[in-house]
Amino acid sequence: MALIEIENLSVVFTAQGRQVRAVEGVSLSVDARESYGLVGESGSGKSTILRAICGLAPVSEGRIRIGGEVLRRDRSFAARVQMVFQDPYASLHPRHTLDRTLSEPLAIHGLGDADRRVVQAMEQVGLPASFRFRYPHQLSGGQRQRVAIARALMLEPEILLLDEPTSALDASVQAEVLNLLSRLRAERGLTFLMVSHDLAVVDHMCDRVLVMQHGRAVEELPRAALAAAQMQTDYARSLFEASADRML
Repeated sequence: MALIEIENLSVVFTAQGRQVRAVEGVSLSVDARESYGLVGESGSGKSTILRAICGLAPVSEGRIRIGGEVLRRDRSFAARVQMVFQDPYASLHPRHTLDRTLSEPLAIHGLGDADRRVVQAMEQVGLPASFRFRYPHQLSGGQRQRVAIARALMLEPEILLLDEPTSALDASVQAEVLNLLSRLRAERGLTFLMVSHDLAVVDHMCDRVLVMQHGRAVEELPRAALAAAQMQTDYARSLFEASADRML
C-alpha cells in the first residue's frame, strides 16, 4: 500500500512579477518502508516537492496524501513526517546545545523522559553522550548532520524527507551518513523520499528513482534498471554518465 501519494502536483511561484512553474503535473507514489529517490539538475523541482509536502512551498494544483488521507499539516503530521535538510549547519540553531535541539520536539509535543530519549537518540546516530551540551560550531559537518537526523527521529516518524542530506559533506563522510540512514531505515521500518542530484547516491539508497527536468517527471526507474544503466530517455542517460564521471 502506498504511504505517500502525490497526484498531478503543480507548484507556481511569483518571482519579480512573473510566474515560475517550479513543479508541473508530477505524480508519484511511495510504498511503506520504501526508499524513493528524486533526481535531476538544480532547478528541476525535486526539492520543491519535499517543501510542498511540508507546507514550505505553495501547492497550486494536485493532491498529496499520507496513509490514504489528504495531507493535513497539524501536530500529528509532525509526528509522522520529518525532514532532514541539505546544510546541517544552517538547519541547527547556533546558540542551542545538542541537548536543547533534541529535547525541543519532545517539549512541544508534551513527551516526557527527555534525558533518556536524548541520550538514546545520540547513541543511535553514533554520537557520544559527552557531546550532549556542545554547540553546532563545536562539531564537524558529519556530526552536525547526525544531530539533524537524530532531531528528525525524536518523534519516531514513519517518513523521512531527505533533501540532499550528504551534498554539503566531504566525500569521506558522505558514505558514513548514507550507511547510517540505511541502518536506521531498516531498524525503524522508515519510509524515505530522498532528493539528490547524484544518481550514484540514489543507486546506493533507493528502491526506485524518479528523474525530473524543468519541473516535470521524465522517467521512473527501478533500482535494477538504474544499476544496469537501462534508461529510456536521453536526459536520464546524461545524468547517469555525469555521475559515473564524478566517481572516476
